[in-house]
Amino acid sequence: MNYYTEIKNKLINNEIYARVKDYSKERNRLLTYYEVGKLLSEAGKHYGEGIIKDYSQKLTMELGKGYSKRNLWLMLRFYIVSQKVQTMSAQLTWSHYVEIISIKELEEIVYYINITQDLKLSVRNLRERIKNKEYERLPKEAKKKRTTNEKTSVEELIKNPIIIRNNNNYEVISEKVLQKLILEDIESFMKELGNSFCFIGSEYKIRIGNKYNYIDLLLFNYEFNCFVVIELKVTKLKKEHIGQIHIYMNYIDNNIKKKFHDKTIGIIVCKKNNQFILEYCSDKRIMSREFKIML
Repeated sequence: MNYYTEIKNKLINNEIYARVKDYSKERNRLLTYYEVGKLLSEAGKHYGEGIIKDYSQKLTMELGKGYSKRNLWLMLRFYIVSQKVQTMSAQLTWSHYVEIISIKELEEIVYYINITQDLKLSVRNLRERIKNKEYERLPKEAKKKRTTNEKTSVEELIKNPIIIRNNNNYEVISEKVLQKLILEDIESFMKELGNSFCFIGSEYKIRIGNKYNYIDLLLFNYEFNCFVVIELKVTKLKKEHIGQIHIYMNYIDNNIKKKFHDKTIGIIVCKKNNQFILEYCSDKRIMSREFKIML
């Protein structure tokens, strides 16, 4: 078989198809690059790894730009990954797969394919999640469930650490500054917690007896149908933090929550975790996550 001619013809046909059938050109592109990857794999077994460099030079000379060594390597990688992963989705574009298939771990590849499809992520959003190492910051159980499409709980989707951007280069991070940074980009913060969060308010005022208290952040998760109390701490997690957030959660349950809502959960965002304290916390609705400030 003349592998080079086969590859060249498939790429030419793909360019023609892309011009005349715009509505389905992306699916055709994925199929073409899969077939090209397969041919490159077979050609490599016969002629060695240098075949990609050789074919790249010939294709660039005959067909023009777009067939660099890297692009041909990506097509080969796309084919190899497709043989190992059964969830390659036609709903993703080639640009999505370019971001994903360079990842080494197959479970991580599956994770990003699944969330891109489920959440309809743009290429830019996907790239940002990969850059922020979202998969690595998920609890072990959540990684497993996400890659097998099992139902997850709200706490399993919260990253650790939670990344908070310091776009104004604050040198001292107090609780007020931390809250300010979060509110400046509340959408990114809620994505760090998972999916389906809505912002209710900051410094949310509640009255306990004759005294007013203020919840740092109050959110609602419409997928899990519950309120979420967020308390911000710039110290190591302490036992009094547990008591404080527990009171706030009970207040929301008794005064704000409706009968059709599930019980309120609480998240303490702290500088450093203390698993020993959480170990002896009787209310499993309370969880803590460390935060990491990034420029």
